[in-house]
Amino acid sequence: MIPLSVKVCGLANPANIKEIALFEPDFMGFIFYEKSARYAQQWSIQNLDFVPPSIKKIGVFVNESVENILAIVRQYHLDGVQLHGNENPEMCGYLKAKKLLCIKAFGIAHPDDFAAANGYNPHTDYFLFDTKTPAHGGSGQKFDWGILQSYRGTKPFFLSGGIAPDDVAGILQIQHPRLFGVDINSGFETAPAIKNAAQIRQFISHLKNSR
Repeated sequence: MIPLSVKVCGLANPANIKEIALFEPDFMGFIFYEKSARYAQQWSIQNLDFVPPSIKKIGVFVNESVENILAIVRQYHLDGVQLHGNENPEMCGYLKAKKLLCIKAFGIAHPDDFAAANGYNPHTDYFLFDTKTPAHGGSGQKFDWGILQSYRGTKPFFLSGGIAPDDVAGILQIQHPRLFGVDINSGFETAPAIKNAAQIRQFISHLKNSR
């Protein structure tokens, strides 16, 4: 069975980014949303060229204009985008046509919430299923993972929302054929945007070697 991919999101501190990169997550996420406590630009990152090319660099945006997204992509040499707002399929498709990986996030609290993903299939590379809240992600709360069995789509997805270091066993019990990876963030922090390197190293090792 193919190991699940791991995306470490909400990184902003250059020294911490370099440390986490040593553990070779498949993706790193950088939040370019000013209302987030993990807003990457507040740490004055000039570029992310020190991240190895084997790790895909993903910019996280919320209702941002295409022009601003592409400007940030160029500035930080990003490999892809993750869209957490009300972005429509056409916008996703436009960014994907620019040779960017495109991840579209959807809040999930009930099986009916998967219907929001209808129409996005040809315009994205992955979906991300997060806990549904009034805000745009970042709640640190899990949704009922049993709901995932109601997802009948063909698009591979990341599981997100409140994942913590002790969740490996629960994740490995999920048998959904479209589960591609997990997105970890606040459950592994010592402070906003500062990740616990030891916890992430252990999590990646257990997840990759147990599937």
